[in-house]
Amino acid sequence: MALLSKCSEYILEAGCDEAGRGCLAGPVVAAAVILPENFQHPLLNDSKQVSKKHRDELKPYIIENALAWAVGICSPLEIDEINILNASILAMHKALDQLKIKPEFIAVDGNRFKKYHDIPHATQIKGDARFLNIAAASILAKTFRDEIMENLHLEFPQFAWHSNMGYPTIAHRNAIREFGTTIHHRMTFQLLPRQMKLDL
Repeated sequence: MALLSKCSEYILEAGCDEAGRGCLAGPVVAAAVILPENFQHPLLNDSKQVSKKHRDELKPYIIENALAWAVGICSPLEIDEINILNASILAMHKALDQLKIKPEFIAVDGNRFKKYHDIPHATQIKGDARFLNIAAASILAKTFRDEIMENLHLEFPQFAWHSNMGYPTIAHRNAIREFGTTIHHRMTFQLLPRQMKLDL
């Protein structure tokens, strides 16, 4: 099914999405994207439905053709301080803060958001698979976050963040068990199963 260009009648609608909510390590990264009318790309979809190769193709295309785009980041420390939901929303607000064009409307993937200034918004369940601007935001959030995790992998190769991106894989949890935690781990998350808790 073809994705819709936007979810409102406003011309300058920003799509917002985040990446990394379910990870044990690394930041949560959000993107905001305003696309031009008639924007299309045959590969554009929810980032989870797009291969890494195609995400890497889409990233520069979106950046070059969007009317405006920006990325916002919340660190593991911020996540631990305000919780992952609030950090995800804050990262979206940080992305919106950086847009060179003020949006008239904000379309947000998911079902939770906090009002951003005086701009109307709507949350969209599975919006990244329904609307082009949210799908574009999901691609940018995912690719920028993956790049961060690939760089962190160079510093902490024992956790294989270049492949698991900080998600709770068996290998990642085994590495936590063996090597302990880093400043990039989210200490309020359940890093290990309860019967194998770390002594922190």
